[in-house]
Amino acid sequence: MKLEVIYQDPYLIAINKPHGLLVHRSKYADDVKVFAMQELRDQIGQFVYPCHRIDRKTSGVLLFTLDEPNNSLMQQQFAANMIKKKYLAIVRGFTNDNGTIDYALVNEKGKEQEALTHYKTIQKSEIDVPFSGFNTSRYSLVEAYPQSGRLHQIRKHLAHIHHPIIGDRPHGCNKQNKLFREKWEMMTMMLHAAEIEFQHPVSNENITITAKISSEFERVMRLLSL
Repeated sequence: MKLEVIYQDPYLIAINKPHGLLVHRSKYADDVKVFAMQELRDQIGQFVYPCHRIDRKTSGVLLFTLDEPNNSLMQQQFAANMIKKKYLAIVRGFTNDNGTIDYALVNEKGKEQEALTHYKTIQKSEIDVPFSGFNTSRYSLVEAYPQSGRLHQIRKHLAHIHHPIIGDRPHGCNKQNKLFREKWEMMTMMLHAAEIEFQHPVSNENITITAKISSEFERVMRLLSL
């Protein structure tokens, strides 16, 4: 697998992670043999340190450092929520023009954690596909800006306001996911880590890294007239 490198300097490297690729080995997916961390290491011939995680089902910007000291510095920025992150998501229904979701989430250890996500609607679409008693189906393309880094935060937050991400399992809408699978043979989650902005750990300059959406994300946008 040839990974798309979208940023590289002597200290950092970022890829546009494809949908379905795990960042690193996980006890929750012990049957998986291919991981972003190992693939990138083999591709560039150098050990890499993941600065953060994005879901296996999510595509987009994934940042690594090339040494341990800078990884520690970047981890501190992520832990302090100093990193600006922008995601793109295709969701069910018409979302508000903008909004803030302030809804605590429970982590894997059962601990409740504060979580905050801002969002902005980019475009809305209504297509002639009957669904759930309606003559049409409605969808929105939104930008989401998580202000905290909880597990599956954007997925859970958008589901909480009744606008689940298309293709999300288990947080999404099973009926919508079935529609997309049967009508369009689409099983990919429509969530993309489009951009991150941070302070470079060595030069201290502001760095912005962007990642293009996948061909499948593009296809779904065309299908939904977005």
